[in-house]
Amino acid sequence: MSYSVGQVAGYAGVTVRTLHHYDDIGLLVPSERSHAGHRRYGDADLDRLQQILFHRELGFPLDEVAALLDDPEADLRAHLRRRHELLTARIEKLRKMAEAVEHAMEARKMGLNLTPEEKFEVFGDNDPEQYAEEVEARWGGTDEYAESQRRTARYTKEDWQRIQAEAADWGERYAALVAAGEEPAGEAATALAEEHRQHVCAHFYACSYELHRCLGEMYVSDERFKAFYDGIRPGLAEHLKEAIAANAARHAS
Repeated sequence: MSYSVGQVAGYAGVTVRTLHHYDDIGLLVPSERSHAGHRRYGDADLDRLQQILFHRELGFPLDEVAALLDDPEADLRAHLRRRHELLTARIEKLRKMAEAVEHAMEARKMGLNLTPEEKFEVFGDNDPEQYAEEVEARWGGTDEYAESQRRTARYTKEDWQRIQAEAADWGERYAALVAAGEEPAGEAATALAEEHRQHVCAHFYACSYELHRCLGEMYVSDERFKAFYDGIRPGLAEHLKEAIAANAARHAS
């Protein structure tokens, strides 16, 4: 029993051109030819093609496939073990890529619910997504980050304008407090520190006193935050950090 190149291509799910190529490079030479010179494949040829396709699916280069099939001394198990290691590494890489795509889609889905025009109207030059990748890298796995993403995804332009107005009013009052020489551990400063914490809780995530203390430290250690708070009033970032720490200590006792 023999088969034409078209029949074999149909059985194996490959193209006729592929079978011609395998013949040209000596990987799969048909065992017979018709009187007209057409390729004819026997059962042994089909068995060899099955092995070729198996190794090709595993990612073996065609020259290695030929060596494995033609060399009786070839260590097939060693070759398969190496290919298994490569495939496992590839699967892991693809898994991480899939996770990255999922995270990107989730972040986009949960992003700010504003048009570019509305973002500029509300935030001006302070693009809220400017450090989105950094924020996700630092806190993306936390409950607070997830909660903040869920909440802010629902905010409208009017919501953001209200939040911004609240923050601006707080900033004016804290600047006046610093200008008046109030001590960070005093009643007025710790009250405004507590108001700052409540603002975070109300609009973004549940901010514990310990987490608030960490935020205060970041307002001084991160030059971008320090510049923002000191822009309201020189020295405000350090003052706020100490007031937050005093407020946290007061509630811990």
